[in-house]
Amino acid sequence: MNKRFLAAGASIAAAAMVLTACTPPGGGDDDKSSEDSVLNVGWNESFRSMNTLTANGNAASNALLTYLMNDNFKYYDDKLELQDGALGSVEQVSEDPLKVKYTFSDDAKWSDGTPVDAADLALTWAGKSANFNTVKSNNNDDGTVKENSAKTVYFDSSTVGASLIKDFPEISDGGNELTFEYSKPFADWSEEFGMGPDGVGVPAHIVAKKALGVDDPAEGKQAILDAIKDKDTEKLSKISNTWNTGFDFTSMPKDEDLLVHSGPYKMTDFKEGQYLTLELDDKYTGSIKPKVNTITVRYNGDPMAMVQAIENGEVDFTQPQATADVLSAAEALDGVTVEPGDGATYEHVDFTFDNKGPFDPAANGGDEEKAKKVRQAFLKTVPRKDIVDKIIKPLNDEAVTRDSYIQVPGSPMYDAISEANGLKDLAEVDIEGAKKLLDEAGVDAPNVRVMYDNTNSRRQQQFQLVKESAEKAGFKIEDVGDVNWGTRLGDGTYDVSLFGWQAEGTGITSDDANYRTGAQNNYGGYSSEKTDKVLDEILVAPEEDHEKLVSELESQLNEDAFGAPLYQHPELLIYSDKLKNASSTTVSPTLMWNYWEWETD
Repeated sequence: MNKRFLAAGASIAAAAMVLTACTPPGGGDDDKSSEDSVLNVGWNESFRSMNTLTANGNAASNALLTYLMNDNFKYYDDKLELQDGALGSVEQVSEDPLKVKYTFSDDAKWSDGTPVDAADLALTWAGKSANFNTVKSNNNDDGTVKENSAKTVYFDSSTVGASLIKDFPEISDGGNELTFEYSKPFADWSEEFGMGPDGVGVPAHIVAKKALGVDDPAEGKQAILDAIKDKDTEKLSKISNTWNTGFDFTSMPKDEDLLVHSGPYKMTDFKEGQYLTLELDDKYTGSIKPKVNTITVRYNGDPMAMVQAIENGEVDFTQPQATADVLSAAEALDGVTVEPGDGATYEHVDFTFDNKGPFDPAANGGDEEKAKKVRQAFLKTVPRKDIVDKIIKPLNDEAVTRDSYIQVPGSPMYDAISEANGLKDLAEVDIEGAKKLLDEAGVDAPNVRVMYDNTNSRRQQQFQLVKESAEKAGFKIEDVGDVNWGTRLGDGTYDVSLFGWQAEGTGITSDDANYRTGAQNNYGGYSSEKTDKVLDEILVAPEEDHEKLVSELESQLNEDAFGAPLYQHPELLIYSDKLKNASSTTVSPTLMWNYWEWETD
């Protein structure tokens, strides 16, 4: 699992990484804080896990709150610049071989007083690397993870960067420093661990207590390190079971160990599907000093209901699903600010290559060129500009089609890459060109099953525009929309999917899991030796080669008719005059990124 959030409108926001040296967020003047200051935040989906690194935890609804409850090494600001967090420092100490050292701040402590240290980061490496897994997959039919047997190890996560670390890390006496050595250069080393909402991961000493029955925190940390270093299958089996699901809950847990955190806020109340409350933790020892004492997140999936909640004073700050009705209703409210803009989600259309459907060579006599022509024909019918003009521009009059698979509009490399990748050839619908390609392929009226969230009004409109256009070229479109679309990704029951991605960062390696042969996010079964080769180069690329290689990758995706990006989702940041310094950024955790700057009247 590459670090990418799949959500009701999910996306990957990408831009060139900018490293900046700065002091960790502090929150400023303590006198501005108030013991009775309260902020109500509206969100559409409820919290369900403290571990954002697992498949189940990998959701924006979790990341928004773990970001407030845990410190980090790095985070992104609203300009997509990488800033230093409060947890400690990250530095490259060797280029060949690549070695990266993490130094924990002296005041980095879990809320129970246990130091945050190397054992916590080593556990996160074990969980993310897949290097300790004895099976490739261990999931039930519904996508949930199974419990490991005593002879199997399966951590429900994987990232390319972590997998490149093969050897046990070097750890200083006392555990406040840890150094990873990569087996090959890795372009995004500065973002692999300790980022944003993930923090350092879940506390190792709590995992040891639950999995191994070791109550003493120091002994528990050592037990985790020993199990990883010795590759102890029996212990790692138990550890991975706890890591995978032990921190999942949908209401206030009775077990306070599950709420151990390293950041300034603690969870104090959680009513399933209704609300979740965080309060400043007086035991917090770090450097962040938020000014708001209590934050309550109120849940409602209806965006118009959220606007009503703003009007009634039940919610002060929200970022609901953007529609023309929501925008109009919010703008009509007194004492409320509405800020339209690009969100963290980008929409895209993807093909399925391996289900014996119309775009699969297996259904075209094994002829890959013939199958590609059918895909190219369909792409010529996708009304990308029409979708933006009719659905997105009413919400953001500056909206444009997104013409890069990886880069967000406005990022430093976007213009050059979108000019070079060939997607400009899909700027306008070409029905006659599509008919010609189908004729050349010898395919008549191919049946195409389109899967999308059929409870989402924007996706419903989008599907209708795609359907009407494709049918003009002779395609037969079958609606296989489903509210449970996320659980069907990769199951072969559709030929085209319409959904989006949301990512935590902007590094160029973050798309590896989307396009590499056999990778976890490659739901369509796309496979290309040329693409895999470019992805290999991207992993180790120096910064001066990023633009060239990403252009090559995107050109190859376009040549293979992988699919196409459509648009950056519109965002509506809505907040009352009660809140000062509201802001958002186009990567997770969006509207929460600068919580220490918030002030309330």
